[in-house]
Amino acid sequence: MAEKKISGDMVINDVIKRYPWTLPVFHRLDVDSCCGGARTVATMAREHGLDLDEVIAELESAAAQSQS
Repeated sequence: MAEKKISGDMVINDVIKRYPWTLPVFHRLDVDSCCGGARTVATMAREHGLDLDEVIAELESAAAQSQS
């Protein structure tokens, strides 16, 4: 299994900076990266009632696209 690049303790804006292809995922989840981008992925998932593992898996998938 590949090592994860994104973790729940990462700040949203840092994730977007490193992996720009994750931005559409955050938009789909209705996450405002401007005002809410200083939160961690885990905090955002909790506030939106989302499963953290599912969010990270989706972000990882998008990040992998940016590597190809």
